[in-house]
Amino acid sequence: MKSDQYAITFACYNQINYTRQCIDSMVKHGIDLKRVVVVDNGSRDGTCDYLASLGLGGLILNKSNLGCGVAWNQGALALQAEWTVVMNNDVLVSANWLENLIETAEQNQLKIISPALVEGKLDYDFDEFAGNASLKMAKALRLGGKHAVCLAIHDSVWHEIGYFQPVPKLLGYEDTLFFHEAEKAGIACAMTGASWLHHYGSVTQTAMKQERGLSDKQGLGNRYNYRLLQQSWLERKLRKMARLRQANQWHDSELAQYGMTLHGIRQNGEFNWQ
Repeated sequence: MKSDQYAITFACYNQINYTRQCIDSMVKHGIDLKRVVVVDNGSRDGTCDYLASLGLGGLILNKSNLGCGVAWNQGALALQAEWTVVMNNDVLVSANWLENLIETAEQNQLKIISPALVEGKLDYDFDEFAGNASLKMAKALRLGGKHAVCLAIHDSVWHEIGYFQPVPKLLGYEDTLFFHEAEKAGIACAMTGASWLHHYGSVTQTAMKQERGLSDKQGLGNRYNYRLLQQSWLERKLRKMARLRQANQWHDSELAQYGMTLHGIRQNGEFNWQ
C-alpha cells in the first residue's frame, strides 16, 4: 500500500501512557509516523512535549478541550488522503492491521470500515492473538457494522455527507451523528475480522467523567442529544430493536462458524464474545 494512500489521526487529552503505547505499537508494525496527525485537546501531563519529539506528519495543539468532532476534523483536513483512519489513542494495533483493513474495504466496495477488537485489560499476548485471529476470521464481515474506536473513511464520504459535527458540547455523540448521516446516504460500511485492535476502553471519557464528578454509568453528553437525530420515539425504539437483533445474529453466526466473534471483552482472564 502506498504511503500517500492513507492518513491516520487521533485526538488526545492527557493519558500520555496510553498515547505512548498506541504510537509504539504503530511503529512496531511499520506505520510511517509522517502519515500520522495527532490533535491534542489541551493536555497538561507532558503529552505535548512527547508528541513534539516524534516527527509526526502533523501536530495540532488546541488550547482547550474542543471535543472529538473538532479534533477529528482538524486531523483529517491537515493530512488529506484517499483513506483517513480516525481512531482512539487508547488502542494497540497489530501486524498488517492497516493493509488488511483497506484491502477488505476495497474488495467489498466499502467506504467506511472498522477492525475487529478486544476491549479491556491487556492480560494476554495481543500480537499472537491478533495474528491468529486475523487469519482465522479474515473472511468474517459484519455488513453495516461500524464503531468509532477505529474507522477508515474513504475521501468520497467527506464529499457525500461532510465531516464530524464540530460542537464541543456533544461530548462523544459526534460518531452517532456521523454514522446516522452515513446511513441516510446509503454509504456502505462494515466491520472486518481481517484486522484487529486491542482497546483499553474509553480512558479519556472516563477521565473526563471524573473531572466532572460523574459516575461511570452517567453519560458525558446532554441526555437530549438524541433529538439531533430528528427521529420519533417509535422510530428510535424500532431502530434499537433492529440493531440488537442484528448484533445477536452476528454473534450467533460468528460463534458457530469460528468459535469467537469480532468483538471480545476481557473479563476475569477470559474472552467474553459479544
